[in-house]
This record gives sequence, structure tokens and C-alpha cells, in this order.
Amino acid sequence: MESLAFATIQQLKTGYATGAFTPNDVLQDCLNRFKTYDKKLGTALEIFEQRSIVECSNTTGSLAGIPGIIKDNICQKERITSCASKILANYRAPYDATAIGRLKKEGALLVGRANCDEFAMGSSTETSAFQKTFNPWDLSKVPGGSSGGSIAAVAAGLVPWSLGTETGGSVRQPAALCGIVGLKPTYGLISRYGVVAYASSLDQIGIASRTVKDTAAVLEVIAGHDAADATSLGVSAQSYTAALTGKIPEGLTVGIITNAVYAPGVDKAMISAVEDSIKVLRELGATIKEISIPSMDYGAAVYFIISRAEAASNLARFDGVRYGVRADDVTTLADLYQKSRAEGFGSEVKARIIIGNYVLSAGHSKEFYLNALKVQQLMRFEFQQAFKEVDVVLTPTAPSTAFSFDAFADDKLQMDLQDYFTCAANLVGIPAISIPCGFSNNLPLGLQLMGPHLSEDRLLQVAHAYEQRTEWHKHTPQAFL
Repeated sequence: MESLAFATIQQLKTGYATGAFTPNDVLQDCLNRFKTYDKKLGTALEIFEQRSIVECSNTTGSLAGIPGIIKDNICQKERITSCASKILANYRAPYDATAIGRLKKEGALLVGRANCDEFAMGSSTETSAFQKTFNPWDLSKVPGGSSGGSIAAVAAGLVPWSLGTETGGSVRQPAALCGIVGLKPTYGLISRYGVVAYASSLDQIGIASRTVKDTAAVLEVIAGHDAADATSLGVSAQSYTAALTGKIPEGLTVGIITNAVYAPGVDKAMISAVEDSIKVLRELGATIKEISIPSMDYGAAVYFIISRAEAASNLARFDGVRYGVRADDVTTLADLYQKSRAEGFGSEVKARIIIGNYVLSAGHSKEFYLNALKVQQLMRFEFQQAFKEVDVVLTPTAPSTAFSFDAFADDKLQMDLQDYFTCAANLVGIPAISIPCGFSNNLPLGLQLMGPHLSEDRLLQVAHAYEQRTEWHKHTPQAFL
């Protein structure tokens, strides 16, 4: 059997239906590719034994026999869930996250744990306590983050789909840098039960794949209300693939956020790719309207404050008492806390906890945290007003192509600004998708579309129609064919 590298979910389903190959063939091919290529890519922290993969899932369902990989902060029962951190290096989840349970019920083959930035804190997958992940298009470049392992595994053709998590763009940004599709749904559409929290009001499971239709196929399996999650929306599961006809909704208006597209620091190649994409959308029948959302300029700062404040609260539970790493040679309870956290957390996580506690402190909460919440409310209002005029809005996903390792080692602000285009969707709670839109110096560029709450069906229709008119999603890194 020839390698099934870069086969989509839809192509695998067709192959199963025609008898061209079997789920066992596909799983074996998948595991062989990880064995062959992942030593230099570093996408997986662990690939499971073949028998245990099969035993964990049904043999029927809409994703039966389709392999995927899961970010290492989403619980899989009886598997390690380390969040790429030493403090949870040996923690085994006692239950499945709701999304994982739904995937298994539909027959998906969950092959392993994907590398990520420690506790999902980063934009390059450089802060993992265990290894770095490399961009399949250029091994000297980062894949983006924090879901870099999940995204790079799909981009290199090791699996057709993966799950990551989003707090400020951690699926969309690496999807753009690696040339695949990345979706962040409406906050609460996918249950967060079983996701190790970073910033609870912003976190959401995201989906990555090579095509919009594959992304929609995974979404319709894991979306929908979950009584175990108090933030889960009271919506029923629905089909997101049925309406993907290659046409956009009639009368669609696309808003071009000019203060984002032409923001300082956006690469000329990225601007050119966006302008070319606008032409394609016009050809598809969309009305184009230039708009401005001024509060987006403050989004990265607001995200910086709110996410770190919530992280400081959420990560307080990792204290060496109940689970996780416990320091040796301690004499007092305070000593246990201090040494366990000092040994278990990496420098990026420590920095975010310190900043979070600072902005929540009695002397600074009004100055920083409460003001950030006010600007967040303003952002929600401005997006609501924009969606009265347009159906979806458009920006770049990232300011440029993938950057080199340690590129921002001496300028942490530039690393934080990687979230400039993406964090607004998390702060406002709206759905957003990144799709490939071009290349610069043989590195992918990504286009972002955002819509109002629960407009996933419309976003996917527009993204799919754009995808069918372009060839960008068909490009693959030649080193992994």
C-alpha cells in the first residue's frame, strides 16, 4: 500500500467505503510516519501502543478509523496529561474530557499526546518542558503555539486532524504558520470539561485539519451542550458539513478591518495576500466593506492582563499536595509549596503567575485588571456594532510567516504581540477560523475570518468556498511526502 500521507478525512472515508484500504492499514501507516519523521519534528510527547489505540474507540461512527492527535492539556482517561510541564509529568487523567469521549464514541483513533507550550503559555512551542517542535516547512522556524505539536503533526501529514486549545489564538496562529486550517469555535460550543485550565473565561478547544470540510466534520462530533460544564452553551449538535457547497451565503458582506490589515509591523507579503483574498471573495459574490474596530489595538494588552490574572488563580492548585510533582527535603508546608512550584514550573509559567498576582493585587487591580475588563466590554460592543453592518470580518491571522527559534528572546513584547490579530475572538467569545492564503519565501501565510456568536456554519461556508477557489491548502512540505 502506498503512503497515505496528507490524506484528508473525506479521502480516508472514501477509501474505506471502496475497500481500497482498511482502518488498520491507515493506523499502521500513521504510526510508521510518526516513527520515521517525528524525531526531527518533535510533534508528539507520546505515541500510544497500537492495541490500546484501537481498544479505546468504537469501530463505527462518523470518524471510525480516522486517526488524530490530542494536545497534552486535554484529558484522556488513564493517559498522562502533563500540559508539557514537569509539575504534571507523571499525572494520569482518571477520566476522559467530554470532547474525547465523543470522539471515541464516533470511532476516532486517538494516537497520542501532542507537544505544546507549557500549560498552553506561549506562541512558539518553545516553552515545553520536554522538547521543541519544529515547523515542517522549515526546521529552523517555529510552528507557532501554544498548540504547535497538534498543528505541525497535521501539516507534516502525520495525522489528518488534531485538537488543540485556544486562549488567545493558540490554534489559529500555528495553523497560519504551518499552512493548514485552524478553527476556534464560539466560547461554550465545545465543552471545556477535561481541559486543564489556563484562563477559564477565554479557553476553548480548537480543531486543526488540512481542509475546512474536515474541520467541520470533527466539529459536528464534539460540539453541543454538556451538563458537566457550567459554561457550556445550551445548543444541540448539528451538521456543519451539509452546507459546504462551495458557494457563499447569498448577500454576504465581508468587513475588512483596516486598522488590523494595515497595522504597523504587518509584512508586505501578508498585506498582498489579504488583498488577493479579498479579490477572490468578490469573485464569489461577496460585498466588501471597509470597517474599523479601534479597540482591537488594545486587545493584546487586555489579553495579557486577563489571561495572566486567571492563570495565577487556576495554577494555584498545583502546590505539591494533591497531585503532580512534590519536592523532596521539605520541612514546612510553605517550604513544600515553594520548592514544588519552583521545581515544577518553567520560567514562562512562573512569569505569568507573578504578573497575574500583581495585576490582581489590592494596590493594582483597579489600575490593571478592572480597566482591562472595561476595555473587554468595549471590544464586545464594537464587534456587536460591526456585525450589524457586515456578516463576517477579515484580518491576517499573524503579521508574517513563521519566525526563527529564539527570535524574540530579548524582546518579549514582540512575542506577546503574536496574539494581536487572534486574541480579540477569545476576548469577545466569537468564532474565528484561519485558512491558508499564500506563501512568502516558501513559508505559509494565513487569513482569518471572524463571525458573530454561533455563526460557525456561515464561517465554514465562506472559508470552504474560498478554499475551493484557491490552491493554497493543497501545498505540502516536500520533506515529508
